Amino acid sequence: MENTPSAHPVTPAPEGTRGRVLVVDDDPTVAEVVVGYLHRAGYAVEQADDGPAALGLFAACRPDLVVLDLMLPAMDGFEVCRRMREHGPVPVIMLTARGDEEDRILGLETGADDYVTKPFSPRELVLRVDSVLRRARAAVPAEGAGALSGGGLRLDPAARRAYRNGNALALTLREFDLLAFLLRHPGKAFGREELMREVWGWDFGDLSTVTVHIRRLRGKVEQDPARPRLIRTVWGVGYRLDLDAQGPDADAGAGPGERRERGRAR
Repeated sequence: MENTPSAHPVTPAPEGTRGRVLVVDDDPTVAEVVVGYLHRAGYAVEQADDGPAALGLFAACRPDLVVLDLMLPAMDGFEVCRRMREHGPVPVIMLTARGDEEDRILGLETGADDYVTKPFSPRELVLRVDSVLRRARAAVPAEGAGALSGGGLRLDPAARRAYRNGNALALTLREFDLLAFLLRHPGKAFGREELMREVWGWDFGDLSTVTVHIRRLRGKVEQDPARPRLIRTVWGVGYRLDLDAQGPDADAGAGPGERRERGRAR
């Protein structure tokens, strides 16, 4: 692995723990608090304070999940996440002191499965770790699970692969789960709270994360993301997957309310 320092051997997570988490943050106070809460929640925890050290530990111990600060010395969290993703899937929760939507989108684009904006509640972070790990471990479906298809989309849940008109789609864990859920319920509108609960098992959190994921997903599955035909915005409700949309104009047949809401949701 490029720019990955040699690391001391790391033993497997001890029996009885809930998994191994790698915490990467150069703020010793934040790192101490996060590590302490994760330990008390039953996780084995490794800690790094910069990108090269994080990549070394990642190569040595292959954690079940990474809590990764965005602002790191020498190598930022985006680059660390990219390099980890090059060597296999691992759930990543990104910590950022910046709440800008562009940072959230870039973090999700580089493979982060969730983000938490500083300052944050350590208890909520542990709940997020629980949720992302639970979702990742449940991602392997029962043997014989069938493919999902419609509207030019095809998802293979067993292989965790997605295609649009025969072309492979690079979806994050959360994007895949969201698209799979919508394909299982075509034509039905879901609110953002409902999507958070039904897709990711959350009863809390920033609803804007759903908006960001819808936008990212549209960018990958729509022929023209600015005029979506598949993932439609439903005025006053949320979002709906339309597999039988006709015509090149996503607004054809849509009322002015839906067009106004779509403009806000993009």
